[in-house]
Amino acid sequence: MHLKTSLAYIKGHPLTALLAALPLALWAEAGHWGAVWVFVFSAVGIIPLAEYIGEATEALAAYTSPRMGGLLNATLGNAAELIITIVAIREGLLDLVKASITGSILGNLLLVMGMSFLLGGLKNGLQRFEQRNATRNAILLVLAVLALLIPSLLSHSIGPDGSPRVETLSLGVAGVMVVLYALALLYSFRSEGEPLAHRPQAGDVSREPDWSLRKAVVILALSTLGVVIASEFLVGAVEPVVSGLGISEFFLGVILIPIVGNVAEHLVAVEMAIANKMELSVEIAIASSLQIALFVAPVLVFVSLLMGNPLQLIFNQFELLALVAGVVIVALVSADGESNWLEGTELLAVYLIIALAFFLLPT
Repeated sequence: MHLKTSLAYIKGHPLTALLAALPLALWAEAGHWGAVWVFVFSAVGIIPLAEYIGEATEALAAYTSPRMGGLLNATLGNAAELIITIVAIREGLLDLVKASITGSILGNLLLVMGMSFLLGGLKNGLQRFEQRNATRNAILLVLAVLALLIPSLLSHSIGPDGSPRVETLSLGVAGVMVVLYALALLYSFRSEGEPLAHRPQAGDVSREPDWSLRKAVVILALSTLGVVIASEFLVGAVEPVVSGLGISEFFLGVILIPIVGNVAEHLVAVEMAIANKMELSVEIAIASSLQIALFVAPVLVFVSLLMGNPLQLIFNQFELLALVAGVVIVALVSADGESNWLEGTELLAVYLIIALAFFLLPT
């Protein structure tokens, strides 16, 4: 359900120059420049690596059947962010991980869709996308948020945090979410013959992969290794940055880290909207949010258990409020299958308010 196909629409590699930040991060760490520089260079270095992971995944998908390609996109679509959060789990930064999950969902729904609606509306006026798909995705989003709400609201009545009963609830909910995600993929495959996010619009043209199979595998492996290295520096600098600058850990998790891992895809969604391919633009944003909520978050629960730092799907009241607000307003503005620049401004306004609130939260 997650879309990387549209990365092909980016002409050239405008983010490749940012790869220079990766050796700078190594230099900053070795030269003891300070945690802030390590954090900044590591974050910037991850941006082009995430783009290359996406393009390599898409190239590999082109050599397989449409369904296998869709499965590759659905599982590797958020690889960079998944790596960052796994490293954070290993370091015990579980609050940062949950904030990153929240921020990824909100970033796609409010920031990406908001910018797409705004810039697409200013360029093309009233734009339309398929109402049936918007309704189905809105239902899945509501179910995903409900799945996150239930353990968060009921856990205190079941037992103290970390107790076996609460852990069982979290694991059970995570298992149900993975099954729901798999069923949504299956429905998409069977009902339309291809993944939900791979429906081309009029004017789209099919294209052969630019990379050979061997080149795609090598780039995917090297990019993944680069993200792992950069994530080590990034996560290691989080606590010094929080204590040194007084920035809330929630702000880093909700705003900065999700943007770092998804900048390339965000740019594609906006470019599709400007090109008046709003169906594709909306699909990028919503499919990515669904993947984070229904696949990445549950997978992290099981991975954390294996790593000895159990992550429970128990979010604080600020995160829950932000998630509910984001899903509700997106469901409302997308229900009619139309978008305009005013709706985009409204989505961005909600995102900015949430970002400001998390920025001002005490550390």
